[in-house]
Amino acid sequence: MEKFDYGIIGGGPAGYTAGINLAKQGYSVVLFEKNKLGGTCLNKGCIPTKSILHSAEIYTNLKFISELTNDGNFPQHFVLDYSKVIEKKDKIVEKVRKSLELAVKNSGVKTVYEEACIKDKNTITAAETDYEVKNIIVAAGSKPREIKGLEFDGQFILNSDDVLNLKELPKSVLIVGSGAIGTEWARIYNSFGSEVTVVEMAEHLIPPADIEVSKRVERIYKQKGIKFYLNDSIEKLEDKTVYLKSGVILTPEIILVAAGRMPVMCPNCDNAKVLGDSCGEIQLAHYAIHQAKEYTLNIPFEKNLTPSVIYGQPEIAWVGLREQDVDESYSISKLPITALGKSWCDDATDGFIKIITKNNLIYGAHIISKEASSLIHILLTAIQNKITLSEIKEMCFAHPTYAEGIFELI
Repeated sequence: MEKFDYGIIGGGPAGYTAGINLAKQGYSVVLFEKNKLGGTCLNKGCIPTKSILHSAEIYTNLKFISELTNDGNFPQHFVLDYSKVIEKKDKIVEKVRKSLELAVKNSGVKTVYEEACIKDKNTITAAETDYEVKNIIVAAGSKPREIKGLEFDGQFILNSDDVLNLKELPKSVLIVGSGAIGTEWARIYNSFGSEVTVVEMAEHLIPPADIEVSKRVERIYKQKGIKFYLNDSIEKLEDKTVYLKSGVILTPEIILVAAGRMPVMCPNCDNAKVLGDSCGEIQLAHYAIHQAKEYTLNIPFEKNLTPSVIYGQPEIAWVGLREQDVDESYSISKLPITALGKSWCDDATDGFIKIITKNNLIYGAHIISKEASSLIHILLTAIQNKITLSEIKEMCFAHPTYAEGIFELI
């Protein structure tokens, strides 16, 4: 029986980060992965959807090429082949995965591509082979959450894993849920010309977001022709006809259930350290990575200051307190993106930068803008390190940039 200091079940961000860090410290590590290294993020989430979103952005921008032609018309010979979008996505995922596999191998981690289970507190079994380990880490990830009455069939009722591999663009899609997954896919399909409808049980789109962010996204949806129904849900489904509780009747080509993800756990894990999505806490790759660093390198992080980002046009990002979380002792400041020359140059004028402050400190930041996914980290740094508004005002921001909006706002 092979013996190791650590046995890790799951090769996603939490699992491979923990494995690499432990191996670099001289520990012997065996990592079990039943599919492919990278977990949900690399194979079914972050990376593939960002590739498709980028293709959608390119396609959307092509529509504005008429402004640069002598007759003001869009080139008629251009026809979208959606299967090429998926092929491009697959190539990118494969390229990133190979790089990850090399990093794990070079660190000294032994990888076993088999489904594993915990036999006892010091034994992991995979493919009828036992591995003796001193410590066990469970980072088994998550899976799409099903809704009763909307069980996945891979044809009409799909989850976020299924839609990644559709080679043909649906003419119409009903998206159930408006979190990060639902919002990004609504943007993807809308950009490529599909008829998109979103149904959300909450009072506003993107329930975890700041209320003003949600309302702005609702306005953007109306401008882009994305239909949405709030405080609503599916009452029944007959054949391929959807009946909402509000009385609305829909006949989409497909239904995408974007109701979040469920933690995957292992039996007999009472003595194991659980990391990543398996914890059932914040299901984000960067949260999982920092959890693993905290456990393996003793580097703590502010869990309540984990930034959230939703990609697409425009990007959405936030960290810290929301407007609905605070009382009148806090101040709220907002700068429209139209105040920035860079936004006009980029044809990206819809959005704002918003901060929530008190006693010369920032406690919350909310951005709808091109490059919001990067901008949010400037404000995260200020919040976590208690950099005052006065100190930020002394910094020199380059012009023209989106970042200078933070300086202008303060």
